[in-house]
Amino acid sequence: MSTDGPNPAGTADPSFRRLLVILGLILAVLAFVVVESLRNLNRSIAASDWVNHTHAVINEVEAIETSLQAAEGALRTCLLTGDPRDHETCQEAFSDLAGHVDVAHALTKGAPQQSQEVMQIETLLERRAGLARQLLRARAAGSSATVSQLLADDAGGAAVHEIIRRLQHLKDEQNDLLAAQDTASYLQAQTTRWTVLTGTGLDILLLGGAAWLIWDDLAARRRAAAVLEDANKRLEARVRERTAELKATNDQLVAQNLEDRWAHQALEHQLRYSQLIINSISDLVLVVTKPLHISRLNPAVTHLTGWTAADLVDQPLARVVQLEPAKVGAELPLTDPIAQALADGRDLRSQPAVVTNRQGGTTPVRLDAFPLRDRDQVVGGVIILQGAAVPPRAT
Repeated sequence: MSTDGPNPAGTADPSFRRLLVILGLILAVLAFVVVESLRNLNRSIAASDWVNHTHAVINEVEAIETSLQAAEGALRTCLLTGDPRDHETCQEAFSDLAGHVDVAHALTKGAPQQSQEVMQIETLLERRAGLARQLLRARAAGSSATVSQLLADDAGGAAVHEIIRRLQHLKDEQNDLLAAQDTASYLQAQTTRWTVLTGTGLDILLLGGAAWLIWDDLAARRRAAAVLEDANKRLEARVRERTAELKATNDQLVAQNLEDRWAHQALEHQLRYSQLIINSISDLVLVVTKPLHISRLNPAVTHLTGWTAADLVDQPLARVVQLEPAKVGAELPLTDPIAQALADGRDLRSQPAVVTNRQGGTTPVRLDAFPLRDRDQVVGGVIILQGAAVPPRAT
């Protein structure tokens, strides 16, 4: 015999419910810790990508500054020597400077403010490159006066100082952003650490509570098992008594079932006998429901009208049979006399009527209607049509 009894009325064990609640809380805490950790991890990855991008911007700004100084030095050397090799070196330096500007412009494309600053620096560098081209053309043409005039207009390299100042300002902005990001990353790491520690502590406490509940439930089940074993012994004695009673009752039911089967067979025999009687009647016989829908008909109806039983079953009686007024030219009453007779539970005899066949032809008949009752309730009726010449059946 099992020592675990079922819960009454399908109710859940309170200890099991409490255990489920604790396990649900543990899963909820774990889910929260995992979600927060993943979220902070994604933030850290995004911050790392941003930091790498910012360092790349700073490196390009420094490269622009270095390339600018190298280009300025190559320009002065070329102006002093006029050597074609120095001229080529100067062009390469300015080309390298333009390349670094393009890279910085691409890196800052997603930051409108930084992109605007790079564009301003690019404008200043283009002017500087234009001045360098003018100086190189004048030097190549041997026009010392033009070179001196252009250098004098340059006012001691003020444009270069302005470019370097803007580059330094952009680099300082990026360093400030890096410092702010470092602080945010530290706070985020602290938040992640405390989230994990707090979640782990809560889960340990909840697991301890679950263990205590399981221990308490096992002790209660041991006590209940002892009580249930004693109840099972008393129950087995009652089951033996009840089995004897059920055996006697079963013997009675077997006998009753045999009698019911005989009665059912007798009823089926009676129904077949009644059907044979209806089918043997030469008059037209239709069984209708209370709303005057055909439910059964004898072969005489089929032979006279040409309609099959499948055509007429569940069809209105008026499709085949229509009453005629008692006098020529008179009108039928508003209420169908057949329906009224069935509703009143009375017979309707010798009413003039016509039968409509499948081709649309009609045959005059005399109609008799008799109500069908089931426990004093009218459930339908029997319609008998007399006076119609029924063709003989084929043998």
